[in-house]
Amino acid sequence: MNAMLETPELPAVFDGVKLAAVAAVLYVIVRCLNLKSPTAPPDLYFQDSGLSRFLLKSCPLLTKEYIPPLIWGKSGHIQTALYGKMGRVRSPHPYGHRKFITMSDGATSTFDLFEPLAEHCVGDDVTMVICPGIANHSEKQYIRTFVDYAQKNGYRCAVLNHLGALPNIELTSPRMFTYGCTWEFGAMVNYIKKTYPQTQLVVVGFSLGGNIVCKYLGETQANQEKVLCCVSVCQGYSALRAQETFMQWDQCRRFYNFLMADNMKKIILSHRQALFGDHVKKPQSLEDTDLSRLYTATSLMQIDDNVMRKFHGYNSLKEYYEEESCMRYLHRIYVPLMLVNAADDPLVHESLLTIPKSLSGKETGERHVCAASARRPPGLL
Repeated sequence: MNAMLETPELPAVFDGVKLAAVAAVLYVIVRCLNLKSPTAPPDLYFQDSGLSRFLLKSCPLLTKEYIPPLIWGKSGHIQTALYGKMGRVRSPHPYGHRKFITMSDGATSTFDLFEPLAEHCVGDDVTMVICPGIANHSEKQYIRTFVDYAQKNGYRCAVLNHLGALPNIELTSPRMFTYGCTWEFGAMVNYIKKTYPQTQLVVVGFSLGGNIVCKYLGETQANQEKVLCCVSVCQGYSALRAQETFMQWDQCRRFYNFLMADNMKKIILSHRQALFGDHVKKPQSLEDTDLSRLYTATSLMQIDDNVMRKFHGYNSLKEYYEEESCMRYLHRIYVPLMLVNAADDPLVHESLLTIPKSLSGKETGERHVCAASARRPPGLL
């Protein structure tokens, strides 16, 4: 009898469970998408100078509040997934010419050259020399979008294809791109300078490419000739300081590390004959046993230690990261330099941003550094 009296109340209890489940799902969605995170203008760190004041006046976007796309735009993870893997709804396809350069060690470097589609606003001949992120090239979505926009604003663009990154270009020497090797980027810049002697250069680097371009400029003052300015986007500045944070699960960095390591393994293994073949004169430190270690690697650091550092004869991972990071070269750059990082970057830990912030506060002659920290602009990983 009591059971029969309690039966009508069961649907109400069930509805309460459903509402609680819906509320829990909504809470998770709000937290994962960072929907309650407030929007804000970029944090700017710069030397007070005439150039800095001119830039802030002529480019008001630097001081405006960054409002990301609705729903998913506040999550760095989702932006990375959508733009990195799916690309834009209408991604442009700029037309360029592929150039080949034979390096002194027999490696074949390639870059794509895109001519301007309009006259530059001041009538000058300006070429953007662009270095993409890790294992990237001119055919990536974010590079194509950037080049298309630059072309339509009167810029010639030269985009480096990292050695070994293009699937249809075979390696011609037992070496591929590394974290801080500037040889191929330097060869591309020299080609542009010789082919277009009247042009001025805007140097642009994304992620790993940001490290390469800053290191290149700081290696010698001669590399800064004809350079109007340099822009580095979303790099980490010091691989030695970053390696510990890259193994942490905070912001899923360990997961990203695994995914990038898996991609690097696929690229290296696609060139296994050129790198590890019996007919190849490999670096003395690079042994066949390193190939077996490569199969079990789960992080970029393991791959760098077992393979990448040995292309240039470094004795240890620590030595490789110290020598190849741009942090030790930044103070040697005397052209205007802008270092841009995203506050919600899943890869670059906030502790690494002390490097550009401290640099922007130093007196460094003619150089003016502006370190901007904002939410991730879509597609810059």
